Amino acid sequence: MMDKVNILLLGSGGREHAIARALRRDSVVNELFIAPGNPGMESLGTCVSLDITSGGDVASFAKEHDITLVIPGPEAPLVAGVADAVREVGIAVFGPGKEAARLEGSKAFAKEVMNLADVPTAQAYVCESEDEVKKAFADFGAPYVVKDDGLAAGKGVVVTSEEEEALAHARACLAKENGRVVIEEYLDGPELSLFCICDGVNVVPLEPAQDFKRAYDDDKGLNTGGMGAYSPLPWIPEGLVEEVVETVARPVVDEMARRGAPFIGLLYCGLALTSRGVRVIEFNVRFGDPETQSVLARLKTPLASLLYSAATGALSPQKLEWDNNAAVTVVLASEGYPVSSRSGDEITGITEAEEVLDAHVIQAGTTTKDGVLVSSGGRVLATVGLGHSVAAARSTAYEALSKIHLEGSHYRSDIAKNI
Repeated sequence: MMDKVNILLLGSGGREHAIARALRRDSVVNELFIAPGNPGMESLGTCVSLDITSGGDVASFAKEHDITLVIPGPEAPLVAGVADAVREVGIAVFGPGKEAARLEGSKAFAKEVMNLADVPTAQAYVCESEDEVKKAFADFGAPYVVKDDGLAAGKGVVVTSEEEEALAHARACLAKENGRVVIEEYLDGPELSLFCICDGVNVVPLEPAQDFKRAYDDDKGLNTGGMGAYSPLPWIPEGLVEEVVETVARPVVDEMARRGAPFIGLLYCGLALTSRGVRVIEFNVRFGDPETQSVLARLKTPLASLLYSAATGALSPQKLEWDNNAAVTVVLASEGYPVSSRSGDEITGITEAEEVLDAHVIQAGTTTKDGVLVSSGGRVLATVGLGHSVAAARSTAYEALSKIHLEGSHYRSDIAKNI
């Protein structure tokens, strides 16, 4: 039995709310601090004001409050090197250092690592001029896949058959300081996300999920951070998770160790099941949003103990324990999202939504104003439904969502519809 642990969770979104819920189910958790958190997390821990991209600030807070484990939720603190600063003061972090975080921070770096580790991925060109972009377009043909080399909060990728639209996105990426753009071959087939817990050597996979990136029904509209997700995936081939661990996650972890930048944390493998087999679309170095909301709702293995063992290099190869129920997450977005997002509108009905059997609400872009819960971001909240099948879980999630009102908001009505 582990001693009680004090945890500092960094972030304020839906992913962090889902992580906080799961941490609270683990009896080893003593105090949970969340920086900055949101109103939905206030019942789970102590929300504190902190610059989460400042390694010095995070390390000082962690020392002062006797923190055992720091868990960065979003990518920005990791890419900024916060994990390194916290490790330097002797505190465990579930998240990669700055060098290993480049797997998400730079698409070009991720491609280089995949090539060296012999990981199956799309062919790609890293372009630094418009002429190079046009040559890559000519080589690959439509549909065109154009990716900003750097961080873009899930909105840096354009997939289109319109060359002018693809070129416009490439120009915007190149116009940034040190701008580079990655042009890839288009990968056919369904996509899925697999999260792998890593301690620098060992890899333990979670159950896969699928998210829905486009803003509107039938995969119409712009790419977003994700409008919904579900888990498990009844349609994936048997043995796929083991295959991804052996051909993708483990080789990448081995390559990062070889480079002297061990990967400790969550390796998010974004995958396409193509006609030629599994291909990596991208890596992230943290839990994905909104897949986390569905995946962690089903995890029965205590989360804090699992993440602490990874952060301290003591992750044992193990089969995790899962709820047999399926989980479906549906995101409610503010008016104008993803192009813009209206804020300051009152949100009602959360209590009623939480009264729906086997449903709960995850808050993301919310805040309180004069004691009233209002919207403060693009993806405002999500409802999560559990059920004996994906269809049953879906029905529960939408029933809960029907209780909530936010002026001008929109959501997709087809999340996990045809599973």
